[in-house]
Amino acid sequence: MFQRVTLSAQKFRSLQDSQRAVQCIIAMHGKAGQKSLCNTLSLNDSKHREFTSYRDLQKMYLSSLVGHTYFDSGAVCLHNSVSDKFSKEAVAVDEKIFINQLSNCMSSKQVLRLLDTLELIPNVIATVALQRIADLEHDAAFSNTSALMNSNSFKVLCFQLEKKSTCLADTSLVTALRACTQLCVDPWSTFVVRLISESQERLDRGLMSIKNLCSLGESMLALEGPGCVMVKQIMEQIKKHDLELWTPEDITMVYKLFQSGVGEGGQYQDLLNSMSTFTRTISFKMTPTSISQILHTLVVLNQTQAMPLVLSLCKHSVRKVADFSDDELVQVLGALIHFGQSDSYFTEALERHIPKKVFTMHPEAVSKVMQYCSRRRILSPPIFDTVAESFVYKADTFSTSQIARQIMPFGKLNYLPPNAGELFRKVEGVLRDRFSQFQPRTLLNLLHACTLIERFPVNFLAKVFSPYFLQQVEAQGTGLDRTVLAQLTQLFMTMKLECPFYEGPHLHSKYWVKSFLSPAGQSMESPVDGYLYNMVKNALVDLLGARIYFASRVLTPYCYTLDVEIKLDEEGYVLPATYHDEVCQRIAVCIDGQNRFCSNSQNLLGKEAIKQRHLKLLGYEIVQIPFYEFENLNGKEEAMQYLHKKIFPHSYRHSW
Repeated sequence: MFQRVTLSAQKFRSLQDSQRAVQCIIAMHGKAGQKSLCNTLSLNDSKHREFTSYRDLQKMYLSSLVGHTYFDSGAVCLHNSVSDKFSKEAVAVDEKIFINQLSNCMSSKQVLRLLDTLELIPNVIATVALQRIADLEHDAAFSNTSALMNSNSFKVLCFQLEKKSTCLADTSLVTALRACTQLCVDPWSTFVVRLISESQERLDRGLMSIKNLCSLGESMLALEGPGCVMVKQIMEQIKKHDLELWTPEDITMVYKLFQSGVGEGGQYQDLLNSMSTFTRTISFKMTPTSISQILHTLVVLNQTQAMPLVLSLCKHSVRKVADFSDDELVQVLGALIHFGQSDSYFTEALERHIPKKVFTMHPEAVSKVMQYCSRRRILSPPIFDTVAESFVYKADTFSTSQIARQIMPFGKLNYLPPNAGELFRKVEGVLRDRFSQFQPRTLLNLLHACTLIERFPVNFLAKVFSPYFLQQVEAQGTGLDRTVLAQLTQLFMTMKLECPFYEGPHLHSKYWVKSFLSPAGQSMESPVDGYLYNMVKNALVDLLGARIYFASRVLTPYCYTLDVEIKLDEEGYVLPATYHDEVCQRIAVCIDGQNRFCSNSQNLLGKEAIKQRHLKLLGYEIVQIPFYEFENLNGKEEAMQYLHKKIFPHSYRHSW
């Protein structure tokens, strides 16, 4: 006698239950049932022959059972003795709790072991598990991915998603495909091909959300590149969505899609322009993650025309500095560096929060903070002091690039922290222990920065001036370009002028430059500000009586360029600039504009400080005319009196 029991595939609670179901089908239909069951399980497919254990067979069966002809009506006929062993209701898996457990797994093996605790894996959990595995393998640098994909548990997981692809929600479908691309699953495998085929069907319906379109687009870009037909179809569907209805999350996802390669060659620039305009109106709603992602995309695409959006995001990121993760902060600072932007309120926010976190921050984030300050000429003692303290304790764990980027700003901005002694002893120790690990250009930049603030790397210059090191520099990057040669020349000059006790190798004269002033790129000195120079020049003409009594932009034999040079005889009288004999004293007038100071203080930059030190050692009298003093003067008479006191402080009358 038979009993009709309504039973879905999810109600087989144990291996024994599923085994009895198999036996029941075979008993009812004989060899035909056995053959049909084998076809259901794809046992004749060579792809699945490795599933030899009954546990694997049971899992394959359960993942294939729904929709089979024996269960089309949602019911199955069982003998009384068998039906009594089945539960009337299956215990539903709490997906939210289980997904949280998946997120706590620290390895792919843990994920698979957790899945093994389930008799049946719901599709949502299967998709989340696959994505979690992909994330964990990425974090582990895919060190054991091959063994993972050969494991039976992983194959069963993929098998279920392949068979259930038509039943997956859009989000689950595109998530599974994305995980496959991250794991580099064979794109011609039946699993990936089935997911792509199903995704194409969903795409043709035109009902996918922005989020799912973007996720699918990223996967297809990874598989086929920006020329993929599906990617073009995805972009057309994205453009059809009403931009005014997009959420901040939608905006972020589309920008991320552009970053993945859609925007190469200026494609879809009209959409980018529209997005930029709209994003400005909702930038106040953006999360720290969205802000950092959008800014990073603008950098990747070099969207210089989106500067209003950059400024808007920078403005709204001020309140979120404390909430940025280290990676997000790196992206935000990288964007500000790239677009040449800074904001006083943003700097103040950094000063409030960075000193509190510097000891626990990732060294790359600390390095980026210092790099931002250096590029934007922002001298922040609170940040610099705490970075100097953390460097003393943590430098041994830093990469050579991070070491250089954390120390070089001290030299560029001409700042010595309170623990300068400890700091540079640590720098010397790191250089001694890891000298060979530094890239030649990185090492040269670091040593040169130290000399700007009178921290002389005497113990390492013998190696720097050696032919072997110079050959290494020449073989790297742009080789011995003008910047490198200028740095080498200034290092050698520093040793001759400020370290007369140095007896090591000298820099061969073929590497010397004639001028430290470079028309483009990095220069060892800053060009004079044209506007300020003209004001000072006019006042000097009034003071000295004629233009012939001073020379402008004079290149000295020592590579430095003087803004203004005034020559005096032995009695203190001013000589015409063309005179070369009877010159007893030379006055170097340094007309220091804003570009020679830190942007937020009156602290002279390191390269200007070393220039004035060297000129003084070479016999010049230094007269500094800073912009913040001269621009506050009113009228010619006041300017004349100011220059008189500066240049001739001991003269009570115009005796020239």
